[in-house]
Amino acid sequence: MSDPYSVLGISKNATDDEVKTAYRNLARKYHPDAYSDNPLADLAQEKMQEINAAYDQIMNERRNGAKTSSGGWNPSQNASSQYADIRQLISAARYDDAQELLDGVPIASRDAEWYFLNGSVQYKRGWFDNAFTSFSTACRMDPQNEEYRAALNHLQRQRSGFGGSYGGYRQSNYGNGSGGCNACDVCTTLWCADSCCECMGGDLISCC
Repeated sequence: MSDPYSVLGISKNATDDEVKTAYRNLARKYHPDAYSDNPLADLAQEKMQEINAAYDQIMNERRNGAKTSSGGWNPSQNASSQYADIRQLISAARYDDAQELLDGVPIASRDAEWYFLNGSVQYKRGWFDNAFTSFSTACRMDPQNEEYRAALNHLQRQRSGFGGSYGGYRQSNYGNGSGGCNACDVCTTLWCADSCCECMGGDLISCC
């Protein structure tokens, strides 16, 4: 490919933060979601793939250079692969930044580790249903990976501890956005309970 620094529009002396900023800006500009039903969709996807490849090449070269100068490559550290920066963001509790980088990866390029890290972000945010879906997908794509299986098992144990559901856990960032019970939920529950009582000859709410 062409010079990866030119693709991102930065100099070779750019700091890691400058590289990440340039990548995020271009990812927002050329993300496939922004070109749905657009005749330029194919060109945007090609550009996004070029941007991803350039970013990966720069960061891999920098990581490999650091490992070489510090005593060589350690195979046990290879789990980070191309997502090392996203893992670091998650460890630093920078979940919005991590999600932004994850969203910039084209759907066709999302592998098992992508789904595991996406699940990790969802889990940290408290969106456990989404996390469960992502962890399950990661395990299906790479069933031998102990890291992915451990995350899924941990979430399943939590679910079992709440009687098969997540109880008061926030379920999703989609929908009404409240992440919990609201007044309508309470009213609906009471109305249903009253109807059941009346069917059994009782009356939970005398006014109804």
